[in-house]
Amino acid sequence: MSLLIIHRNPFEPFPYREWLAGYDADVVVLAARDRIIGAGEREPDDHLGLTHLEVVPDFHDEDLVFEQALELAGKFDVTHVIAHHEADLLVAARVREELGLDGAWTADTVPYRDKSVMKRMLVAAGIEVARHAVVSTAAEVEEFAAEHGFPVVVKDVAGFNSIGLRVLHGPEPLELKGPALVESFVPGRMCHVDGLVVGGRVVLAWASQYQYSLSSFGSDPGARVDLTLDVADPLSVRLLDLTERAVTALRTSDRHLEHAFHAEVFHTPDDRLVVCEIAARTGGAKIREVGAAIFGINHGEYLTRAQLGLSLPLLADTLAGGPPPTPARMSGQVLMMKRPGLVEALPSTLVESWVARFWRYAAVGDVIPPAAGSADFLLAAVATGADRAEAESRLRALGVRFETQTRIVQEGSS
Repeated sequence: MSLLIIHRNPFEPFPYREWLAGYDADVVVLAARDRIIGAGEREPDDHLGLTHLEVVPDFHDEDLVFEQALELAGKFDVTHVIAHHEADLLVAARVREELGLDGAWTADTVPYRDKSVMKRMLVAAGIEVARHAVVSTAAEVEEFAAEHGFPVVVKDVAGFNSIGLRVLHGPEPLELKGPALVESFVPGRMCHVDGLVVGGRVVLAWASQYQYSLSSFGSDPGARVDLTLDVADPLSVRLLDLTERAVTALRTSDRHLEHAFHAEVFHTPDDRLVVCEIAARTGGAKIREVGAAIFGINHGEYLTRAQLGLSLPLLADTLAGGPPPTPARMSGQVLMMKRPGLVEALPSTLVESWVARFWRYAAVGDVIPPAAGSADFLLAAVATGADRAEAESRLRALGVRFETQTRIVQEGSS
């Protein structure tokens, strides 16, 4: 028995050797150098305590990544394949399918990666989504808008991190490089539900609400706050129920019984819940660390262990038939995106006891580019509170500190 991890991420949030305590077989990692360096990390000089670490320049060519992963799988007699990044779920599925391994295969993964398939299956289950269509030309986008009205949202059918997403408020030049999804703009605050499925059952879940627009990552220079919802909040209860229905609706076989999920749902001004999309992975940004703050469980770690059949100590009662755990406290994250220029000042280390973690992704003296996606951060912190109100107050105070203690000078400014 051995494990192959396809890793399109920095390493700091994924301490695999620590996560895999009790797993004595080979652990092989295929990693993307550009994601390691882009997060401000150095390429490892050793194998990080793993059996084998192979670092390639990037994962831009999916077929090449598949071939590289398949070669490693054969060389190390791999029995399990894991991928945490959304863009690698299909590659991992293809490797499993090629070798007849346990876990999700292509047909199980497509409903979570192809947004048009996803929405069709959700609608069939009676779950509301935005009006939408698959388009290939700007003319088809205009036809959709003529029928349904502006604004409309245009996105890649298999996109992630809001990369390439555009909100059109009227006719404007638009060049599509392939099939895209156009959908009616849904007003309201975006919520998200994150959790873990084990044995086909949702065993961990919590609801949060973005206090900002994901698509504004390139134009928003301020602090962006994301908060968990109080357990007794009626909106939280509705979101958890809706997401469980969505996970059930997207299951195509008994191969897909251990996975994480990150669902994004609009809460409209007229109190409807409209599913934007759902991914079969852990949430990005610092959502895994928020989960650790409220449950003591990093669901990235537990996902890795669940897919290998390893013990999940903090979910033992739930797996024995009990209810999913309840958060011990509320939490959230405050984020500041990169913006281009010379970094002249950044906040120092945060020492408050209610700050769970703090990250800086640049140093004074660095010249940095603009954010390339909604997960390209300059600063990030996770904080906790007894309830949502206290957590929000603390996060917003940290946000003010981020804004006042950060100084980035653009070229040509005086």
